[in-house]
Amino acid sequence: MKIVVQRVSSSSVEVNGNVTGAIKRGVMLLVGIHESDTKETIDWCCNKIVSLRIFEDENGKMNRSVADINGGILVVPQFTLYGDTSKGTRPSFINAALPDIAEQLFDQMVNKFTEIYSGSVETGLFGAMMNVSLVNDGPVTILLER
Repeated sequence: MKIVVQRVSSSSVEVNGNVTGAIKRGVMLLVGIHESDTKETIDWCCNKIVSLRIFEDENGKMNRSVADINGGILVVPQFTLYGDTSKGTRPSFINAALPDIAEQLFDQMVNKFTEIYSGSVETGLFGAMMNVSLVNDGPVTILLER
């Protein structure tokens, strides 16, 4: 699994002009699901993200998690994170999970976040063309791989 974690002041996702998810301060996640990912992978990633200390405390140190600040979590499916460009100029997505499997795992991830996190959890729409907007706070962007 590859997840681009971005600390944001705000973020939203639109599909066909309709907002499917929006948050204020929190984390926006671009989630790529690998063909070998499992429920255990999802559990590990969700727990890591909720406790990841990337928000500043009163001393300006990254010492607080999204849970500590009661921020939002916006989860956006992004199979192109597994685009392999090592050969040629057109990406290959052979390592990305097949759509049926990836959608199930994406849904499990969203469910896991709502289970372990009491704050707002919003999503993009799996398989849709999405317009993603964000204000990256910092900027702080972290690549989480499992």
